[in-house]
Amino acid sequence: MSARTASSHRRTGRRSGETTTREAILEAARTRFAKHGYDGATIRGIAADAGVDPALVHHFYGSKERLFVDAMRFPVVPSEVLGRAAEAGRDRLGESILRTVLDLWDAPETREQSIALLRSAVTNERAATMLRGFVTSAILGTIAGLVEDEDAEYRATLVASQILGLAVARFVVRLEPIASASIEELVDAIAPTVQRYLTGDVRTRTRARAARGGRTRSSRS
Repeated sequence: MSARTASSHRRTGRRSGETTTREAILEAARTRFAKHGYDGATIRGIAADAGVDPALVHHFYGSKERLFVDAMRFPVVPSEVLGRAAEAGRDRLGESILRTVLDLWDAPETREQSIALLRSAVTNERAATMLRGFVTSAILGTIAGLVEDEDAEYRATLVASQILGLAVARFVVRLEPIASASIEELVDAIAPTVQRYLTGDVRTRTRARAARGGRTRSSRS
């Protein structure tokens, strides 16, 4: 075997040092996320625990969202999935988001981990705190960005309440007939509500009361 061939053979595959470093970062991230929550865990703190430079964490994982996804074995990167759902257009955003989530839950390669994370959040306060920060930052923040409205944050949390409630009913409690309903049936029934949360008037009564109060004060002045 020539020296060149031997050298090429040695370089084949991932270097063991890189694999060890990645695993050290992931382990440090799991510990930090569990102890401090998603918001409280920082790239700098995770890097220090792993004994590496923060730039190396960014090099391997790019963002805290992607690091969390890999560390917690989350099935997808939410901002990427929701970004693709937005391609359907504003008028079909509710249907697109709901269908994307339902397809994700029903896919064999992602269903088990998705449900496991949901069950952990329901039964374990520490898991709930950790997942809450991630959902708020990576998921609700993305949805709010798609809406671009003064009520964007409120709208995003309404969507989350609908989708998380559906997940608990379908996969945790297994409430029939929701548990055995097809994706199309659920989309037909729920997508209009999600769309209203995103683009409809979600504060009608509040605004009406505010308007009446303003007129009352004006008439008294």
